[in-house]
Amino acid sequence: MRLPNLFLCLAIAAAASLAAEAAPRSGAMLNLYVSSAGRDTWSGRLPAPTAALTNGPFATLEGARDAIRRLRADGLPADTPITVWLLGGTYSRGATFELGPKDGGTAKAPVTYAAYHGETVRLVGGEDVDGFQPVTDPATVARLDPAARGHVLQVNLRERGITNYGEMRRKGFGVASSPAWLEVFYQDKPMELARWPNVGQWATIAGVPNGQNGGRFTYEGDRPRRWANLDDVWVHGYWTYDWADTYEKVAGIDVDKREVATVPPHGQYGYTAGKRFYFLNVLEELDSPGEWYLDRKAGILYFWPPDSAQHPKVTVSMLESPLIVLNGASHVVLRGLTLEASRGSGVEIRGGTGNLVSSCTIRNLGTNGVTIDGGSANGVDHCELYGLGETAISFSGGDRRTLTPGNHFATNNHIHHYSRICFTYRPAVAVNGVGNRIAHNLIHDAPHNAILLGGNDHMIEYNDISHVCLQTGDAGAIYMGRDMTMRGNVIRYNYLHDIQPAVRNVPGFFTDVMAVYLDDCFCGTTVYGNVFFRAGRAAMIGGGRDNTIENNIFVDCNPAIHVDARGRGWASFWFNGKDSTIMDRLKEVPYNQPPYSTRYPHLANLLDDDPAEAKYNRIVRNVWFGGRWIEMQDGLTDKVVTFEANLLGEDPGFVGAKLPLAKDAPSPAATAFRLKPGSPALKLGFKQLPLGQIGIRKAR
Repeated sequence: MRLPNLFLCLAIAAAASLAAEAAPRSGAMLNLYVSSAGRDTWSGRLPAPTAALTNGPFATLEGARDAIRRLRADGLPADTPITVWLLGGTYSRGATFELGPKDGGTAKAPVTYAAYHGETVRLVGGEDVDGFQPVTDPATVARLDPAARGHVLQVNLRERGITNYGEMRRKGFGVASSPAWLEVFYQDKPMELARWPNVGQWATIAGVPNGQNGGRFTYEGDRPRRWANLDDVWVHGYWTYDWADTYEKVAGIDVDKREVATVPPHGQYGYTAGKRFYFLNVLEELDSPGEWYLDRKAGILYFWPPDSAQHPKVTVSMLESPLIVLNGASHVVLRGLTLEASRGSGVEIRGGTGNLVSSCTIRNLGTNGVTIDGGSANGVDHCELYGLGETAISFSGGDRRTLTPGNHFATNNHIHHYSRICFTYRPAVAVNGVGNRIAHNLIHDAPHNAILLGGNDHMIEYNDISHVCLQTGDAGAIYMGRDMTMRGNVIRYNYLHDIQPAVRNVPGFFTDVMAVYLDDCFCGTTVYGNVFFRAGRAAMIGGGRDNTIENNIFVDCNPAIHVDARGRGWASFWFNGKDSTIMDRLKEVPYNQPPYSTRYPHLANLLDDDPAEAKYNRIVRNVWFGGRWIEMQDGLTDKVVTFEANLLGEDPGFVGAKLPLAKDAPSPAATAFRLKPGSPALKLGFKQLPLGQIGIRKAR
């Protein structure tokens, strides 16, 4: 009686195996599977291995990619949507996973690489390390700070086959992005390379004996006297300006003179007395929990764990190239993946159209999260990005000569704690080109910019931005500058709050922070319908023209609006021939011909219309309460700047924010600033704002 049942089971298994091997019909979905329990010699059509281990999922992304190539070569219909499901687990990446033009899909039939049914899928560019032991070598113990002895552990990486430690190199403002050195992550959080002073503190340049560009500076105190090895000591600082940081290699330290000499080029702007810096990569300064140091010659990693977890996870970053590259591919979707622990970047999309990074976690990388260079309609949506060494999302698309839009987008992302290695001009989102969109993002906690903008006709809307520019001065949460042809950008319906100066009372330096900073004669920008709350010097027009600040709410800003005509004052060199930067950028596009001359009418005759004057700026129907209202410089008056129907100093009647707000009161939700019916602002023509749409929208 049992024999027929056995035959039936075998028949069903055989049928299932044949179905797995069969090519789908036109338009039908093709599902492939990748698992750490898989083999690239299998068909990839099953999510788990068969009992006999004769078939099952692939083992690698490459296995799935190459199978798709073979299937297509064998006649797989072009209109077949393909999903490669990654089973939950950790996939160590020793090389970049690359997709080219033949690996993409179509608008109706994309190729998707996704986490299987919400399982946690981690693509890791590092290696886990265990086997830490207490430091026992007497000479090493003697070098440690007394407070660290008994707490610092060590492991020999070389004995575990880890011999590539990366290279400490110059990084920072004005320096091209490059892979980070080996880093340490504990329980999925980045740890700190041993430094002095510790995090949150700074040393100060005492003097510059050879002048600003002499390559030497002095420090206070005798801390370096106890350092036994100066071979690979580095310094990181804001050497002259509080918006420009760099890492510099120490050439030598004269502990008697308290003088540091650095390897050229000695900071981007030289060294200035009174400015901030710290030393790093010093074993003797491994003196607090969470710090580490790598003896590169011996291959020994020293680490003071921040807690006493029973089963701690320590990961060191290894991969220097991007984890994933789409090189000319189109209509590829990456969904639900975690990318982490690499020295390089997460995803790079070069060209192509319709590519999407969706619902991914991108964290703990040495450089950038997602970079989109060229192509059209590529984007990042509903991702969380944090712990990044440099920029979270960067995209450039569109043609500035023809003003053809790129239609790239960064939407509904939670971006925080980025720019942790390079502190300046590594924003949450950097956008260049024409016609791209940054919307519905939650951005917070960073030393410098939230959004860095260049180009034309971009839309920045519905973002919640706070607690940025935390270390810098003369900085903007949303920043753009020094080009009079980059016009048509719209900044609307954003909530910018808790953006306050962090650097104060520095003689001879401007150190305020701005929420929206139209720097150095930037023109043709519309700032409409935003809420600025405790947002520093909230909206700044720095010498530009054709800018409109309209229908915004300003509460407790200092001032709400700043307008200057710097081209007539300290920045006259841009217009008198001494510095050709702005005039050179004018020539980079056909500014006096269509489409520029038709889209931006005042631009065509700019040179014949007193270009140094801040003309055609409009400040209309804004609400202001608390702090200061306006600051105008360089002789500007309301005869040059247009003011109309602004409600100044009168309680506008907010639904959920009773004025005045206590200085220590937490920031209310954006919706608290909705105006009550009968508000005096509405009587002046102010339009209600769609405050409920600000921030991240739920994924569909």
